Amino acid sequence: MTRVTVIGGGKGQSVILRGLKNIEGLDIKAIVSVSDDGGSTGRLRNEFNLPAMGDIRNVMLALSSSETLLSHIMNFRFDELDSETLGGHNLGNLILTALTKKTGSFMEAVGSVSKILKVEGEIIPASLQELTLLARMEDGTIVRGESNIPVFSNHIKEVFYDVEVKATEEAVNAIVNSDIIIFGVGSLYTSILPNIIIPEIRRALAFTKAKKVYYCNVMTQPGETDNYNGEDHVNAILKHMMSPIDYVIVDNNEFHSDILENYKEEDSRLVRFEEDVHPYRIMYDDLVSIQDGLIRHDHKKIQKNFEKLLEVI
Repeated sequence: MTRVTVIGGGKGQSVILRGLKNIEGLDIKAIVSVSDDGGSTGRLRNEFNLPAMGDIRNVMLALSSSETLLSHIMNFRFDELDSETLGGHNLGNLILTALTKKTGSFMEAVGSVSKILKVEGEIIPASLQELTLLARMEDGTIVRGESNIPVFSNHIKEVFYDVEVKATEEAVNAIVNSDIIIFGVGSLYTSILPNIIIPEIRRALAFTKAKKVYYCNVMTQPGETDNYNGEDHVNAILKHMMSPIDYVIVDNNEFHSDILENYKEEDSRLVRFEEDVHPYRIMYDDLVSIQDGLIRHDHKKIQKNFEKLLEVI
């Protein structure tokens, strides 16, 4: 059994996990960021003093092995026009909040819903605290709140917390005992790094003997990685993690100019590696599909790629 831990948050982590869950012989654990402060997640964490649960909900559905009624309605969002109180809230977030209040344990709530959804793997919050992510920009400006960071027109130097943050014991153990650790896909500064900068997680990443793998983004993200090349993405992780990466997985597709032009209008550019020599091994593969004119990582292609990686790692 190969022990694989996926670190991240957002939709990108879910795509990776959808691919991995179909590979036999994997013991999958997902360490999920809990610093999101936007939308339904942000409202609930502020009102009930809970870790952000939106990304955890998405990961649950990605790893679910059964199509139940609950799995279909977990992402149902109440219309703001129908209810001032429930408007904008996600049903899955409300269920996790209710179970946490009932049991007194966020971890127990996550475990209970995971059992109902027949999740294949273990979902682990990076921390059980209500966390607020901060970013220091290159000009010294400090931006507070994950949802504010991408909309602030500046270049990010680093992300950090201004309080002492304790990782969950389960997250630390997963990292230390892993054979392979995956970062990505997803927002570099607001999905991946919020996990890595927790001191106990950073130390565990330095201590573990696991191979570290980064699935690199295909396009830059406005407000986070403007004008970044591939090396810039990896270097941001290395700077915050303070330990090496072994493999970087990069999409090798060429895209029609019309598709790239759509992204150009949003100030998003294709990510390419520019140097010839790296301290990590780069593996190129077909990882994406075009959906409604947008470039999206494909979980079936991720599955095939990871099966290849297992042969050489």
